[in-house]
Amino acid sequence: EVQLVESGGGLVQAGGSLRLSCAASGITFDDYALGWFRQAPGKDREAVSCFSKRTGTIYYADSLKGRFTISSDIAKKTVYLQMDSLRPEDTAVYYCTAEVTIGECPPADYRPKGAEFDYWGQGTQVTVSK
Repeated sequence: EVQLVESGGGLVQAGGSLRLSCAASGITFDDYALGWFRQAPGKDREAVSCFSKRTGTIYYADSLKGRFTISSDIAKKTVYLQMDSLRPEDTAVYYCTAEVTIGECPPADYRPKGAEFDYWGQGTQVTVSK
């Protein structure tokens, strides 16, 4: 069974940085996608970014471009989310997710809601103070 384990969340001051990690296990396919979503209190879940060998890196929120960077270690089936210049509005639970059916990330202009992905991690809290 596929399992996703996130780490790296925490409390940081505005302008600071955090690096989230997501280690995937149980993925037996060569083609898969690993992505990040976030959900702030009282708000809908928001797609952040995604990586797959087929589609490369995709960012879904214009406000995050230039501040968030997704990267991966394919051999370790691990994806990272480097978050710089953090703002209080970035406060949310960040979830790692995996797509193993077709092994591709949804297109950037598709704005995925989450149903496109097959597995989810437990989430890690990121809190940005003013």
